[in-house]
Amino acid sequence: MGNAGQKKRRAVIVGGVRTPFVKAFTDFVELSTIDLGVAAVRGLLERTGLPYKDVEAIVWGGVILPSASPNVAREIALDLRLDAACEGMTVTRACASGLQAITLAAAAIERGEADIMVAGGSDSTSNAEVKLPQKVVHAMAPLALGKPTPSDYLTVLSKLAPFTDLLPEKPRIAERSTGEVMGEAAERMAKRNEITREAQDALAVRSHQRAAAAIASGRFDDEVVALKTPDGRWVHGDGLVRADSSAEKLAKLRPVFAKDGTLTAGNSSALTDGGAAVLLMSEEKARSLGRKPLATISSWSYVGVDPSDQLLMGPALAMPKALERAGLALRDVDLVDMHEAFAAQVLSVLKMLKSAPFARARLGREEAVGEIDPERFNVHGGSLALGHPFGATGARMVTTMANELARTGKRSALLGICAAGGLGAAAVLERVEG
Repeated sequence: MGNAGQKKRRAVIVGGVRTPFVKAFTDFVELSTIDLGVAAVRGLLERTGLPYKDVEAIVWGGVILPSASPNVAREIALDLRLDAACEGMTVTRACASGLQAITLAAAAIERGEADIMVAGGSDSTSNAEVKLPQKVVHAMAPLALGKPTPSDYLTVLSKLAPFTDLLPEKPRIAERSTGEVMGEAAERMAKRNEITREAQDALAVRSHQRAAAAIASGRFDDEVVALKTPDGRWVHGDGLVRADSSAEKLAKLRPVFAKDGTLTAGNSSALTDGGAAVLLMSEEKARSLGRKPLATISSWSYVGVDPSDQLLMGPALAMPKALERAGLALRDVDLVDMHEAFAAQVLSVLKMLKSAPFARARLGREEAVGEIDPERFNVHGGSLALGHPFGATGARMVTTMANELARTGKRSALLGICAAGGLGAAAVLERVEG
């Protein structure tokens, strides 16, 4: 590995699948994050025909992790009865968790730690745990952990008095450092970057139309696996895509995060349940097994920005870094796929990428990164249409872009993801020849 002149190991993407993505509290309400991960990995192994015993490790991304079993990766391996030696690691990088899992697996393969790995992510927003106030937890702990006596109950009651603030806390996707929910941050970005409501709605309509066209054309047939719910129903396709979406319909929706705002339920991604999994191998192993690699991950980048400034601007910094590490310019890549948390966030990032002042101030370069041709941007829609199971989105994007490169013969794709905490992520995929 370290000897001069020795060929570097390369990790390649051999296949990828995902469950249907459905709106939270609908079809998958009885399926946990682990269940969704099991379904995705089972579908991946069945679609690729890889023997279960051959999987050496699983790296899994998640955001809403189950407190009783947070290492979802290992639980997936155990539930599927993979080889007992198949180790598992679960990672969380907010909305970029799925991509993080994949790049960690790729790095491990390149270092020679394994030849065959599964990586991806899942999340069940429907099963987010409702937290008890710490006042209640601290008071009740002696009862839960010991053998309480009647006097212990009286002691607990005295600790709880006065009996205020005892109700369970409503789950809230807010920044711990600022207290601001992501939609409020996106509203500020829209105003600061002069992103209009009309532009946001237009992007959302295009996302739905392109996703609907991809479904109708069979583009997603190879990557979406049907899932059977506990009550015996089969869910075969995505549940959020609206083929009849239009600017006129979206214009009727009210703002969600501010009375005078521009963000609506129509131009923001919905709470979603789903899972996605990717099969990675060393190139040598893939070819020895007679498997044609789809793509390789040439580079990746993870960055942080100030959450109190522009929370979701991370991709505007991560994407140029990933391009530079791959030795490419924006004009060189054939496809660009960006996570659509909010239309306002996407349009803000696109605006900064073509801004020379932004490039000088934030990237230390004189020229703008460049403008992206709409015809090569989010060609099969994005999270605004398909939905956003937090841990799964990165794996969905890698799967779709790897398939697209292999199918069309195009050479490269650039991915960008914004994430809570002021994080940004990016990766460059390149088609593998031969």
